[in-house]
Amino acid sequence: MIYDVCVVGSGAGAGPIIYELSRAGLKVCVLEKGDIYNEKDFSKDEIVVRRDIYTPNLKEEYHTIEEFVDGSWEKFPTYETGWSFWNGSILGGSSNFMSGYFHRLKPNDFKLASTYEVPQDSNIVDWPISYEDLEPYYTKVEEVVGVSGKVQKYAFLEPRSTKDFLYPPLNENKIVDLIDKACLDLNYTSIKTPRAIISKQKDDRNPCYYSNYCGSYACSSGAKGSSRASLIKDALKTNNVEILANSFVIKLNTGKNKKIKSATYLTKNGTKKEVFAKLFVLAAQAVETSRLLLNSKDENFPNGVANNSGNVGKNFLSTSGGIISATFDESHLPLKDLQASGLFVNRSIMDWYYTKEFKGGVIDVLFEHQNPIRRASSLRWDENADLRIGEELQNSIFETFTKTRTLNMEIFLDWTPTDNSFISVDEKYKDKYGIPVANIRIGSHERDLKIANFVKEKAVKVFEKMGGKNIVSDISALPSSNLQAGGCRFGDNPKISVLNKNCQAHEVSNLFVTDGSFMPTGGSVPYTFTIYANSFRVADFLKDNYKKIIN
Repeated sequence: MIYDVCVVGSGAGAGPIIYELSRAGLKVCVLEKGDIYNEKDFSKDEIVVRRDIYTPNLKEEYHTIEEFVDGSWEKFPTYETGWSFWNGSILGGSSNFMSGYFHRLKPNDFKLASTYEVPQDSNIVDWPISYEDLEPYYTKVEEVVGVSGKVQKYAFLEPRSTKDFLYPPLNENKIVDLIDKACLDLNYTSIKTPRAIISKQKDDRNPCYYSNYCGSYACSSGAKGSSRASLIKDALKTNNVEILANSFVIKLNTGKNKKIKSATYLTKNGTKKEVFAKLFVLAAQAVETSRLLLNSKDENFPNGVANNSGNVGKNFLSTSGGIISATFDESHLPLKDLQASGLFVNRSIMDWYYTKEFKGGVIDVLFEHQNPIRRASSLRWDENADLRIGEELQNSIFETFTKTRTLNMEIFLDWTPTDNSFISVDEKYKDKYGIPVANIRIGSHERDLKIANFVKEKAVKVFEKMGGKNIVSDISALPSSNLQAGGCRFGDNPKISVLNKNCQAHEVSNLFVTDGSFMPTGGSVPYTFTIYANSFRVADFLKDNYKKIIN
């Protein structure tokens, strides 16, 4: 069979394509590396359903990380450190495990090079589209995927075509009163965090039931707006979608016309198979997307599919920043309020999203993730690094779990693209199938750490004003492995970009890339909302131009 469309991956970049094209009557094949699970499979169990359970064993399928150590770049296989860049081999991908902070990019995020002076040794460029081009699709995501919240005025609020979110805010823990008061006293503006978690019934999806197991856990109610729950389940009702699970795509094959004709994949037991289609959409998350293109070498593309320009893998993006934590107890709130199970914090501070001199960042406030086993294990050592055992350990666990809560402030910043932030492949390092693994060079720009520390000082002031105890910070320029973008940036100039403004490969007319790989810059927010919105935009282009593209 020759499908109309073959989609590699099933996360946020794939879901809108599958949803829209299947509803338009096209026959869609989805190649998903992982298995298919549903809400009934997702218990709230740290051992069974956390993200790490749905990722490959690093001893079998790893990446290499290149870090600058003592004046030179050195490679480290991730099985040595446990630092995994896999984020969910499962239908719906990493969108199953996201916390769901859904902030839109701001208009100037699309034109950072024009708005600010481009820092030396950076590769910041303007986007080939504007905020106005993407705005209708942000609105569509809010309605179709489902985003809860309340639009509140603040200095950098982006223009909107709707007055508010379709879904009202989620229920909140009373600690938000302390946050709001501290911000007011400091002349900061705290706003309700939009979340891709529905607060009321939506078709077959149940609203959030406040289980307290959210970030890094799959959702058992369907409230979280994963690609699987919000889009693919409905797409399957069209009978135009076939999902081939446990299908690891290892090569895209081109014909004499330099178009993709098929995708080669491995089944769970290692059997090699092939799928044929008229059009291909790649959405395997940024690291694996670049890896697949670079490994897809043939006579048309000796350096990898769509890579005769040498741009595939360049300008990898993540987010730098860090976490500031503080402890709160009954001296701040009655324990019944502080320990109220499952209620969200849902506060963000965006006062320094832009400054006159530089692009700043965002603070999102949340309680630490549930993870009781991990939290209890961390208490084995006291503040002097001495081992706790017996009654001392028991008392420490009891006090921590019943009388205190830890509040985190997560800082999100733009990752400055540079020549030393890229994805490549190396024949010396191969996975269990004999396929070269992705190498991730994580060279950050020196300004990223400076901006992170600038925002950190603001966050610390909030905790101090709240009377938080044991305030600690972990600020780093290292990437967050669950936030991946870049590697196939879009642009008008084929010499410095992989894709055109419609996310169509410059060199391969029937190949589109719709995960975060297309992004030239990332904004100071998590990427998933923008990936969803852009994928809906590309889906519209494909529906309008399908016959022209395949001919």
